[in-house]
Amino acid sequence: MRKRISLLATAAAVAAATLAVAFPADATLAVPKHLGHVRIANHFDLAAGQMPENIALLPDGTANVTFAGSRQIAQIAPGGSTRILATLPAPADGGVKTPALGFPLTTGIVQAPDGSTYALYATGTAELTGLWRLAPGKAPERIAALPANGLPNGLALDPHGNQLYITDSALGTVWAVPLSGGRPTAWSTAPELAASGFLGANGAKVHDGALWVTNLDKGTLVRIPIRPGSRAGVPRVKATGLTGIDDFTFTGRGNEVLATLNAPNKVVLIRPDGTHTTVLDTGDGLQNPTSVALRGKEVYVLNAAYTTAKDPNLLLARMQSHR
Repeated sequence: MRKRISLLATAAAVAAATLAVAFPADATLAVPKHLGHVRIANHFDLAAGQMPENIALLPDGTANVTFAGSRQIAQIAPGGSTRILATLPAPADGGVKTPALGFPLTTGIVQAPDGSTYALYATGTAELTGLWRLAPGKAPERIAALPANGLPNGLALDPHGNQLYITDSALGTVWAVPLSGGRPTAWSTAPELAASGFLGANGAKVHDGALWVTNLDKGTLVRIPIRPGSRAGVPRVKATGLTGIDDFTFTGRGNEVLATLNAPNKVVLIRPDGTHTTVLDTGDGLQNPTSVALRGKEVYVLNAAYTTAKDPNLLLARMQSHR
C-alpha cells in the first residue's frame, strides 16, 4: 500500500510541478465570502490508501465516494461514520500498466435512481478496466469493458437518455454506455478532450442539454451539446485559465459552476461568462481537492492529499448569497 501511495504521489507531483509555474505556491489571494460555515467533517486514512477521488450524494443524506488508492467504494453517513461498501479486485500485475500512474485506482462514481452505484476502475488490464455496478445486496460486477490503455475518470448520468458518459483522461475520449451496461461507444473524440502532457478530459456532468467536461491539462471547462439521438454536438470552451481543474458541480443558478483545482489547492466559482473567483483555499483545509458536490446549500469537497500527503478529508461549507 505504501508503494502504491508513493507512486500516486510521484505521478501527481509531475502534474503539480508543471502547474506550479502558472500558480506559485506562495501566492496569496483574498477569498470572497461566497461560502461560509467551512469545516472538516471527516479525516481519512492516508496509509490505508483512503484518498477520496469522487463523490455521489444520496437522497437520505449519505454520500458514496471512491478511494483512489485502495480500490474501494465507501459510504459516509450524515453523522460522519465511514463504511466500505466494496473493494474491487486487484489486477494480477499490480496495475503497473495503468496509464500515467502505474497502479490501479477507482475514479468516477454516480448513483442511479434504482439504488445502484456505478463506479469507474482503471487498472491497465483488459480484464478489469471499465464501468462497474454495485447493486444493493450484490457483489460488484463489471458491466462494460473499457480500453486497458485508457484512464476512465469522470462519470455522468444522463437520466433522459438512460445512459452514462465516461471521460477517458488518457485517450481524450468520451465514452457512452447504456445504464444496463454493454459495449461502449466513442461518443466524442474532439480535440478539446485531449491531454497535453499528463491528463486531459476529467470531470463530467450532464446539464442544460449538454455534457460538460473539464480538461486538467488545458485548464478548461467545455460544453458538448447532446443532440437528438444522443449524438455529440460541436464542443465549445466555456472557461479557460483553470489550472489543474478536476471535478465540478452546478450551483443551481443557471450555468454557474463550483470546481476543484487540484494542484493549486483551490475551489473556484465559475460564472456563466467564464470568469472565476477563488472561494476556498489551503487556509480552509484544502488538500488537493478532487471533487465537489452540492445538496441544497451544503457544499461537499473531497480532498485526496495526493501531493500534500497530509490530511485526506471531506470538507463541508455552505453557499452564501452573493447577488
